[in-house]
This record gives sequence, C-alpha cells and structure tokens, in this order.
Amino acid sequence: MELIDTHTHLDFPDFDPDRSELLAQSRTLGVRRMVVLGVFEGNWQRVWDLVQSDPDLHAAIGLHPVYLEQHRPEDLTALGDWLTRLAGHRQLCAVGEIGLDYFIESLDRQRQQTLFEAQLRLAVDFNLPALIHVRRSHADVIAALKRIKLPRAGIIHAFAGSREEAREYIKLGYKLGLGGAPTWPQALRMHRVLADLPLETVVLETDAPDMAPSMFPGVRNTPAHLPAICEAIAELMNVTPQQLAQASTANACEVFNW
Repeated sequence: MELIDTHTHLDFPDFDPDRSELLAQSRTLGVRRMVVLGVFEGNWQRVWDLVQSDPDLHAAIGLHPVYLEQHRPEDLTALGDWLTRLAGHRQLCAVGEIGLDYFIESLDRQRQQTLFEAQLRLAVDFNLPALIHVRRSHADVIAALKRIKLPRAGIIHAFAGSREEAREYIKLGYKLGLGGAPTWPQALRMHRVLADLPLETVVLETDAPDMAPSMFPGVRNTPAHLPAICEAIAELMNVTPQQLAQASTANACEVFNW
C-alpha cells in the first residue's frame, strides 16, 4: 500500500533524536510522502529546512489559532512574503495550519476569525489549498469557507464533526482528514459518520507527534503508524485497507496537484 501522510509536525523537537530513522521506517511501511505544517512564524524556517533535506517531504505554512498569543500583527505580512518567495516551489503545497479553536476558551474568537479569514485570502491569492484546524467551531469555519471560496479548497484536519457538517465541507470541495481519533472505541459518533463517507472525500493523516491511534496508546505518534490507522478506518468505512489507501492517496494528490 502506498500512503501519503497529509498532516505531520515532523519538525517538532519530539523527533530530534531519531527523525531520519523514523522517515526511513515510514517509507519501508509504504508512507511515501509526508506534509509538514508550520504553526507560527518562528517555526517556518525549521519546517522549510527540513523539507529541503528530503524530496518526499512537502511544507505548508500558516498561523495556527492555538498559538494566537504568540502571533504578532506583522506575522501576517511575513506569511505573505514567505508565500511570495516560495510561490511555485514543488515542495510548498498549502497554507496551513490555520483555523478556529473554540475548545480553548481563553483564545479571543474575534482575533482568531480575523486571522483565519486573512489567511484564507492568502490561499486564494496564491492559488493554494488550505489545511484547516477546527475544534468546536464547525459553524463559523463553514460560514467563513462559504464567504471566502478557495479555488483549490483543502483539507479539514482531524475531522470530528457530524454527518451534516461533513456534507457541508464536501459540498465546498474539501476533503476530510482522518487520523488516530476515530480508531478509539469511544468515538462512537465518528464511527457512524465514517460508515457514510464516500471514499473520494477522505485523506489519511497522523498529526504526528499528537493524536496517537488506539493501537499505540500513550506513545508519540509517527507517520509509521499510518498503515495501522488506515486498516482501522477502512474497517469502520466497510472497505478494504487497499481501497482506502488508494483513494486517500489519489485524493491527496488531487488536493496538492501531485
């Protein structure tokens, strides 16, 4: 099975001791390409240096809502400058990770919204897909995506919404990112939603080092876990792991123009 991990944070210090071994292990298991996402201005260079060291890694850069207090007004200008400089580069694949996070109540929602919409407009300007973080904020994210239509749409990372929310995203052209969360037995609502999702609407991801699947509880998540995640999700979708792997890879290639 050939797989693409559409969402990782492989630049994080968690991987400093054994990053190259992990990449080699992931490839051996069939994970051919991996997307590494920037989350604040201070880690974009680290992400870019990492992807430049390996032709199978691709970068997305953005200002993540969870780091709202770290973001300065000039970071948005800096993001535009980075996207201008890297425009057309084979290894720049998206604007991300961006979005809205209402789970952390201390994060100012209006500031998040303003930042999110500004980055969606950058995705439009540079004709890039967006990789979108959504926690307890589906209604506002969907409303923003209806207002600011991205020609290349993108991926709803770690999708955990309802059937109705899934339908809204799919209508807007977005793929739904599926990773470790639905593999847990208590994710009953997601199990019901997954059973209804058409194969052409989903992509696989790990969110490494976070969101470990149920078969690797309490450990650092890595792209090497993607085949096991694929098997577990395929079972929930009532398809074979090969069918899911093939569809996810084709869908990721469609999003990223690979």
